[in-house]
Amino acid sequence: MRPMTRGEAAVRASGRTAIEAIGLGRRHRRRWVLRDCTFRLPAGRICALVGPSGAGKSTLLSLAAGLTRPTEGSIRVRGEAPATAQARPVVAHLAQDKPLYRRLTVAETLELGRALNPGRWNGRYAERLVDDGEIPLGARVATLSGGQRTRLALALAFAKRPELLLLDEPLADLGPLVRHRIAALLLAEAAEHGTTVVLSSDLLAELDGVCDYLLVLRDGRVRLAGEVDDVIGAHALVMGRHRGPGLPPEVAAHPVVEAQLSGPRFTALVRRDGRVAAGPWETAEPSLEELLLGYLRAPGAPELIAPSAEPVSAPPRRRPGHNPGIPGMPRNGPPRPAWLPGGRESPPRGTERTRHDHHSGKGAAA
Repeated sequence: MRPMTRGEAAVRASGRTAIEAIGLGRRHRRRWVLRDCTFRLPAGRICALVGPSGAGKSTLLSLAAGLTRPTEGSIRVRGEAPATAQARPVVAHLAQDKPLYRRLTVAETLELGRALNPGRWNGRYAERLVDDGEIPLGARVATLSGGQRTRLALALAFAKRPELLLLDEPLADLGPLVRHRIAALLLAEAAEHGTTVVLSSDLLAELDGVCDYLLVLRDGRVRLAGEVDDVIGAHALVMGRHRGPGLPPEVAAHPVVEAQLSGPRFTALVRRDGRVAAGPWETAEPSLEELLLGYLRAPGAPELIAPSAEPVSAPPRRRPGHNPGIPGMPRNGPPRPAWLPGGRESPPRGTERTRHDHHSGKGAAA
């Protein structure tokens, strides 16, 4: 997990909520784009918003920005409805197509940003971001490269000094070097000002080390939500050999998110229910990319909402057979015993200590 600055730590310690959705749904004609989405994003996080095409990522960002109204349920930004005068000034939204006026120069674009954001605009900061990208102030937007347009759009968003920054696929059309520079900008912004960032991206490998919170959508519903360390710590990647059909019973005893079988060899991503029993296999902590790929490839995987992602303004809506949360878990340690929290006052006999088997590296061996 990336280290926190003093500003970020202060925002997190405040316990504030950046976004909270309860039973959120949005229908487009006869199709539900989002349905029954309930989650909370604490302030000060850099949240990865992940899902296949059509999962509802752009719709969720539009709802949070106040550009679209819910068909059902509610969504609140810093405790306010997104379209209100209290919420709009502190939210910046960068759409996937990065809408800029192509005929304006860079200087005219920045002047327009100043005029539209009175009282919050930091012109020197915007000009510094543009200058660092070697973008001439007199150049017209239509002549800029994809990376330059992205940097200019981010300069407009950052210079507004938002408390919540919503970014829809900002890295999609950029080369690897430019993506690295843009990711560094996001980290610097969050570190300096404690800005909450929601980053929608399909570039899974780029998210590790940048994002510390996770929100996975599939078929318009929240499938996975919570602190990255907690969510990763709740899973294990098991790899090895097995005689007979299917997974070994010791592995199948845990909720299986995804399993791949190739002859006698298997690889399984499981949600740990205690310690994975020893056998002719290796147990590793999955990388963030491996975890996300497992859930994206397994549409039937049950949802997992960590305690930090549970709404605080209303009790969660529980459906039959739905387990809404997991105990918080450290990324590189054993799971909490089953008797914590809210269970028996003492651990069951024989379960006082558990051991977590680690692979020599993250993820499957080459």
